[in-house]
Amino acid sequence: MDLGTIIGILSGIALVLVTIITGGAGLANYISVQSVIVVVGGSFSAMLVANPLSRMLGIAKYIKIAMQTPDWQEEKIISDLVAFSERARREGLLALEDNLDEVEDEFMRKGIQLVVDGTDPDIIKSILYHDLNEIQSRHESGIKIFEDWGKIAPAFGMIGTLIGLIQMLVNLGGDASIIGAGMAVALITTFYGALMANLVLMPFKTKLEDRDKEETRVKEVVIEGILSIQSGDNPRILLEKLISFLPPAQREVMRQESARD
Repeated sequence: MDLGTIIGILSGIALVLVTIITGGAGLANYISVQSVIVVVGGSFSAMLVANPLSRMLGIAKYIKIAMQTPDWQEEKIISDLVAFSERARREGLLALEDNLDEVEDEFMRKGIQLVVDGTDPDIIKSILYHDLNEIQSRHESGIKIFEDWGKIAPAFGMIGTLIGLIQMLVNLGGDASIIGAGMAVALITTFYGALMANLVLMPFKTKLEDRDKEETRVKEVVIEGILSIQSGDNPRILLEKLISFLPPAQREVMRQESARD
């Protein structure tokens, strides 16, 4: 699990609750079932209108991606690519087929298979980048859901505000308790919409964008490695090429491990 995401959401809620409680108005005054129905139910309904049903039913998958810390195994991928490079230089490209079943990453396995099959480098590059573009397109669908939802939720908060104001104005000069209830709905729905958008939806969108960038970087490492293997690059040169994609601290670790080997 991504502790940063969990801690951020919980701490955000906790800080809001502390502010409410210490304000003296009482927590019960900020609880409104009507507001939840308008903001959560209304905004989700609007998202159903704007997106295919299958995409909205799969929203749990995107939430899971945002809530988990992925292990891209960059060091292992680079080590495997360097090992393939060393074997290709010793025994030829056809020898790589013997170890294909051991490759866990489907994207890398496909690239190595294309190399073994003697596919033209430009075609390999085109195929792998096409696959990468498709992956990014799927990611963009999830990112757009939370981006759009983050814009719609405050709008439904405003719709709830209008509903509350209408209730208040209709009873203006009448029962003061009904007027107060209408005003409460008017303000609380705006509060719920802003909180939902800014504490959950938009941060999830940003988190998914980070996940997309991380996976794209890993896939580009694989593509660079595959093309270098086919061109017969020296394994040491290949290592330097691939670790250039990593942060400086990880580069040093990879260099030290390579030197020990």
